[in-house]
Amino acid sequence: MSITNLRMTEYGFLRGLYRDGYYPGHVVDRGRAVLVRLCERIEAERPADLTALYGLTHAATEEFNALQADFEAAGSEIETVAREEIAEDFWAVAMAYGFTDADVEELIAPRDW
Repeated sequence: MSITNLRMTEYGFLRGLYRDGYYPGHVVDRGRAVLVRLCERIEAERPADLTALYGLTHAATEEFNALQADFEAAGSEIETVAREEIAEDFWAVAMAYGFTDADVEELIAPRDW
């Protein structure tokens, strides 16, 4: 499945991490794939409310939790800059799909980074 939301097809997921050599591109690619899959799931499942959206974003956040080991193995980590970038992208996804009252902290509530 491909993303059909125009805002998200043109969005530069994790743009800041790609620009910073501290973050290995192949691991950032995996993070980008998590966000693309999140968009695809939102489009396929069409969450009716914030509770349903949070279920999807929490699952994606868990995928980012699992990526921590990959970042560390590559000599990097999900630290302050990466946390902010990831959170901003979750927020952008929520906004693009009309969830303007979403709470960014709740979008990524199960994070351990």
